[in-house]
Amino acid sequence: MTEEQPEKVGAARPTGKRQLAGVSTATTASIEAKNAATSDDDAKAEGNKVAKFLPEVVSEMKKVIWPTTRQMVNYTLITFGFLIFMTALVAGVDFLAGLGVEKILNP
Repeated sequence: MTEEQPEKVGAARPTGKRQLAGVSTATTASIEAKNAATSDDDAKAEGNKVAKFLPEVVSEMKKVIWPTTRQMVNYTLITFGFLIFMTALVAGVDFLAGLGVEKILNP
């Protein structure tokens, strides 16, 4: 198994956590500084979590892509159609199983 290496000339480098080249983008000093900063922020924000909750909910709700009216009608009709089909299927199996049990018990 060989890993493919990106071409050196004009190739875009991956930007995710796992880079193909295997080169670390973070230094020990930057990680320690970040950890120290977040621990200080965590201590300050402990009592402020409840006050932050509602604005965070509002900002997340703004990111939601809501379906259109036509899409909602289509999804609703598909759901009802599926429910009717499954109800009929279960009722049919139940009816046939009941007939089978009656035939066995009342010869």
